[in-house]
Amino acid sequence: MAEVLARDPTGLELRADPAALAPERLLVFEVRGAIGPFAAAVRNVPGLELIDEEELVGDDEDKAPVAYLMVPDVRALRELESLWRRWQAGRLVFGETPWRDVFALLRNLRPWGPVDRVQPGEINILAEEVFERDDDDGVKLEIELVYRANPVTGVVQENEVRAAVVAHGGRVISRARIDDISYHAMLVELPVRAVRAIIERSTDGIVGLEPVMHIRPQSIASTIEVADAEDPDGARPAGALGTPILALLDGVPIAAHALLAAHLVVDDLFGLEAAAPVADRVHGTAMASLIIHGDRNSPEPPLPRRIHVVPVMGAGDAFPDDRLIVDLIYTAVVAMRDGPQATSPGVLIVNVSLGNPRRPFHGQLSPWARLLDRLAYRFGLLFIVSAGNCLQPFGIPAYANSTTFEDAAADDRAAETLRALGDIVADRRLFSPAETVNGLTIGACNEDRVSAAERATARVNVDPYGEVRMANPSSAIGPGFALSVKPDILMPGGREHLRFVRNHFHIEVMPARATRSAGLKVAAPPQGGREDVDGFTNGSSAAAALASRTAHRIHDALEAAYGGTFLGLSHVQKAVLLKALIAHPARWPEEAAALIRATIGPPEGKYHLRQRDNIRRFLGFGCVEADDAVACAGDRATFWAAGTLERDKVAIVNVPVPIAMGGQARPHALFATLAWFTPTSPGRKSYRSVRLKLLEPREKEALRIRAHSNQPDGNQTNRGTVFTRCWSGNQAPVVSAGMVIPLAVQRDPDQGVPVDEPVPFGLAVTLTMPGVVEIYEQVRQRLAVGQRAQV
Repeated sequence: MAEVLARDPTGLELRADPAALAPERLLVFEVRGAIGPFAAAVRNVPGLELIDEEELVGDDEDKAPVAYLMVPDVRALRELESLWRRWQAGRLVFGETPWRDVFALLRNLRPWGPVDRVQPGEINILAEEVFERDDDDGVKLEIELVYRANPVTGVVQENEVRAAVVAHGGRVISRARIDDISYHAMLVELPVRAVRAIIERSTDGIVGLEPVMHIRPQSIASTIEVADAEDPDGARPAGALGTPILALLDGVPIAAHALLAAHLVVDDLFGLEAAAPVADRVHGTAMASLIIHGDRNSPEPPLPRRIHVVPVMGAGDAFPDDRLIVDLIYTAVVAMRDGPQATSPGVLIVNVSLGNPRRPFHGQLSPWARLLDRLAYRFGLLFIVSAGNCLQPFGIPAYANSTTFEDAAADDRAAETLRALGDIVADRRLFSPAETVNGLTIGACNEDRVSAAERATARVNVDPYGEVRMANPSSAIGPGFALSVKPDILMPGGREHLRFVRNHFHIEVMPARATRSAGLKVAAPPQGGREDVDGFTNGSSAAAALASRTAHRIHDALEAAYGGTFLGLSHVQKAVLLKALIAHPARWPEEAAALIRATIGPPEGKYHLRQRDNIRRFLGFGCVEADDAVACAGDRATFWAAGTLERDKVAIVNVPVPIAMGGQARPHALFATLAWFTPTSPGRKSYRSVRLKLLEPREKEALRIRAHSNQPDGNQTNRGTVFTRCWSGNQAPVVSAGMVIPLAVQRDPDQGVPVDEPVPFGLAVTLTMPGVVEIYEQVRQRLAVGQRAQV
């Protein structure tokens, strides 16, 4: 081994994700138990470099964590296998003992092979697809190839797989190669007999081919329901509408609907409109309605600009069966933003209320998420993505039958529902692409604008959380990549109820569809011979649409208040600023956080960080009230800053402190949210190659504030591309005339290969002392802001 390392001084690289690596040089470490102790043992092995240390720290809920060792050559791989076998036989010699500690934490060590090309969850889906089907029936699969930077080599590999598909009685439907994300894949159709060989991981089948990286079931779209049609109460006049800054990638909307007709620019890039019956255009119509009008239970003014819609779902709100979804999204975004023929060059916000329920996130980024991360940085786009909806039944052991569940005290029912969900968190992960690093992921909060009188009419289904502001039971939960905070925020997703399904030793329930007594009101397809009707929906797709609307409203407020100062920012700076400002008002509801602590725990004491882990799984950074993100108030002032930061640099933002805060012993707080886009590249030494953070302000002592306990820990919030902190107190601050708080935005040393280009960031800061109404005006005068800012 020493000779091997002498030949290649880069050493042995242990990574968390095999993307863009050469499988013929990969050893797979199947870890026994949590991956943390394994990572600690690896650090003690001379010459073994822990490349993705941040990414490798696994989630405790992962049942079978793995890591990938990139070796210099085949000889090194064989020698490590030999070392493993000698350890099993108890024959390690002096100098090899560090490996003993590594091997003791493994279930297995083996070369990359068929078992890695098809994951266990995907095996189960394929088994369901072929169950009781004829051998000659066709099944569509996505085959991701080992990406080779040399396009000639890529063509040779693709032709090898193409020939094998044909030899097994199949056909290639489409293919895509996207160099930006090191992605090379084929959509194929294989007969059931060939799929069974894949399920069995037979080396004689497609799964045994060296050029194959992964084989997966074809991506499918998550769906929503819209129910309880009623006649709308009329749309507000649209007036003159501006050019789009927001794009919706979704299903085909009803472009002629009275609520939507004046507001949509539909670019049917993939020819899906003709194949989608009007009665089936549910998803795109509902999302467009929520973005333009909000929850119509309480009508708001429509957005002042049109929205650009590119349908990527056709008949039945399904993805086209002849294209890879990654290729579809890439083509749509590039057509909008790239080059002189761009169809909507002003687009800044992209709503992706879509997800692939066949690809829940388990540590490794999906190609779809990698694509959004790359496009966000390349074009300066804020992708707003839904977390996903887990609609499967789940058991609540505390209740033997539906009657005891319905009759339970509201507090007990909320606690037992949450406890049941806490027991199955590993099965309710984010849907691809919700693990996106640069995008904002939105979960669904149990809120809507249904009136109290209407809500009182609900009879059949049960409200699990009552008045506790909590993530909906179906809303997919985190954490995200490298244990980052995901979902980032929660937005209203309708007050989701549960319906009884069955009982055995205890009841099983599942999320009920939305109704007029528990749901968001949206434009809907025609029903019962009536056109232009309203209906009701819920879920994280709807929550993401409301988040996109809120981002648009923030943009409008900044444009109105600051004019050219804001509009003169670069495209990417505006995008990261919107990202910071929409996440900025997020707060953990105190009742919800307390309920999670009490029911999921663990108990108070040394496990307080684990408690915060559990809270952020469900709540992210917290719930956002849209008006708080846009409106101003006399007793608070929100500042914004945008810029770029070069390698190993620090930017200082001076925040003026109003004299009115001084000497008053009352609750007050300082909130700060930093957001950025990181360059990403599969195969880098670190996927999230740039990390920014806010340093603790020394002046917090004078303000008599300290870190608030009801938020993610500082180390937890430093794992994504949103960094947010709150400092609060209730003792009288010491404020001098002209006092400022210098907030330092620091760019940490780049991970792996240095990134030379400046990284864009946006910063939002709020000073507040409730009840002291002079704060806003004093700050405005200090900054010589000419008009009352809306953000």
